[in-house]
Amino acid sequence: MTAASTTTGARIEVRDLTKIFGSFIAVDHLSFDVEPGRITGFLGPNGAGKTTSLRMLLGLIHQSSGTATIDGQNYHDLAHPQSVVGSALEATNFHPGRSGRDHLRVLAAAGGLPDSRVDELLELTGIPAAARKRAGEYSMGMRQRLGLAAALLGDPRVLILDEPSNGLDPEGIRWLRGFLRHLSAEGKTILVSSHLLQEVEATVDDVVIIANGRMVRSGAMSELRGKPSTIVRTSDAEQLAGALRVADVLSSPGTDGELIAETTDKQLVGDVALRAGLPIWELRDRKADLEALFFELTEGTNRNLGDGNPGQPGDHVPVEPDAISGREGANE
Repeated sequence: MTAASTTTGARIEVRDLTKIFGSFIAVDHLSFDVEPGRITGFLGPNGAGKTTSLRMLLGLIHQSSGTATIDGQNYHDLAHPQSVVGSALEATNFHPGRSGRDHLRVLAAAGGLPDSRVDELLELTGIPAAARKRAGEYSMGMRQRLGLAAALLGDPRVLILDEPSNGLDPEGIRWLRGFLRHLSAEGKTILVSSHLLQEVEATVDDVVIIANGRMVRSGAMSELRGKPSTIVRTSDAEQLAGALRVADVLSSPGTDGELIAETTDKQLVGDVALRAGLPIWELRDRKADLEALFFELTEGTNRNLGDGNPGQPGDHVPVEPDAISGREGANE
């Protein structure tokens, strides 16, 4: 970014945020914070309420109750919103017959920004060669880059992105990861909604996980991962667990006869098994990952799959009116 891009980000605060459509609770008393200088991943199954929450944060739909503020203010109360918040919730909010450059020029003019800023963002997001091409002919990955360029026009302190990796090839995903890291290092506040768990794990500092519109877990990635441990398979897991306990190593049963020892010292585990006269069939590191945590917390909670929470299988789940076009869209 430019030399001016060293402004500290703004804090996002969500408190008891709730959205009800008829009898359907899309978001249920949701509370979390997003800190400046950090990348926060906003995760949940399809229909969990992620996009609805982001739309309330950006003032695109009204909440039923609760608050969602940026730098202590509602989005509509920000004096210069383009310099405070940049967002990309859809990769289709452009005129298909307008070139990518002209799309950005229209947005820049509305915000009182010079065309030079448009050229800077086209270069920064890697689409200068396609700038004169009609946006309707862009690939999904190019549309994502155009949406990101639009979000960054005002050099905002806060960046809110909904599924920014969709349509990007591996090189593009790697570029996006580095780009977001660069922006957070400048002090910007970044909130990213995504379903690509491995990519989120490699990118974010903090995680907010929701299911059925409710918070199920939040915290720093380093805390949520927990402590690495060791998986061991032997002929008698219960006997080995007792021998490990004597050696001051706690353990717990795993799947398929595995034993999970709360240590990364595989030599210690092997020595204990040898002294106990037990064979070692398998010995490997067990690293707690985001995917395992995600499915542990959300498995069986996708209300769009008819799990009965809320509602029963076959119940109609209301859809959310698109806040920009007036279309009817999915609630997530």
